[in-house]
Amino acid sequence: MGAYVIRRLLQMIPIVIGVAALVFVLFTSVGEDPARVALGQHATPEALAELRAEWGLDQPLWKQFLDFLVQIVSFDYGRSFNTGEKLMEKFQQGALVSLSLTVFPFLLGTLTNIAIGLLIAYFRGSWLDRISTALFVGSMSISYLVYIIAFQYLLAYEAGLFPINGYESGWSGLQYLFLPWIIIIVVSAGPDIRIYRTVFLDETKADYVRTAFAKGASESAVIFRHILKNALIPILTHVVISIPFLILGAFLMERFFSIPGVGDIMINAINTGDFPILKGLTVLIAIAYTVFNLVTDLLYAWVDPRVQLS
Repeated sequence: MGAYVIRRLLQMIPIVIGVAALVFVLFTSVGEDPARVALGQHATPEALAELRAEWGLDQPLWKQFLDFLVQIVSFDYGRSFNTGEKLMEKFQQGALVSLSLTVFPFLLGTLTNIAIGLLIAYFRGSWLDRISTALFVGSMSISYLVYIIAFQYLLAYEAGLFPINGYESGWSGLQYLFLPWIIIIVVSAGPDIRIYRTVFLDETKADYVRTAFAKGASESAVIFRHILKNALIPILTHVVISIPFLILGAFLMERFFSIPGVGDIMINAINTGDFPILKGLTVLIAIAYTVFNLVTDLLYAWVDPRVQLS
């Protein structure tokens, strides 16, 4: 196991370097000149040259790329072009806000959706299965934006049950998170339950299910003891790979509810051309994704001893 983990970590190095190179090329060759974006179209050549020198943009591209790799290794992405804030401090603050928005509905939604998917699989072919499947497919066809606007209007504006938007740290800020939590849980229900239902139904066709029935096991025992356990690998894949994106929060949710998370930081950086933020977040997301891919493989071996890591 230790040798496998070390090998996988070493394999991550060229992946991260490749992502860094792609991000660097995109933001240096395709994007606008950050100095001109910051100073405007009517800036003097002297002012542009001074700002480029201050930001290190006058250095050769190979030197800028090496500096970028050093930033990645040291987890020090410099400062924002627009505000001058240290980016890692800004990312950490935004990540805590995004996690407060996403972790609770993610955990509650995952457990609830797995239970509902298993229940629907138990009653497969019944009126409950047909109605719930149609309902969840219909919910998936509705835009995320429609849910946000509708819930804000009905539950916050009309009913006055929640604040329309805003954010505060600490326990007092929970009042601003209840409505976003509800929306995230409702939106995730459709696609997640359909995936879990499909996984459980696929397991019902396996040989061990027929063997269990042949030995006289009841249908509920087969589903809740055997199928649920053997379906954990595809469920883990879906759940664990979703974890890195919790740090991003929900872009639209943070924007519409004025929540200053990582998603909101990234949108503001796109609007203002703050390239250090965009480059740093893109690479951090790539690193998180590769790390959780490794975590997923390790969980496979933990859940199912038949899985051999090599």
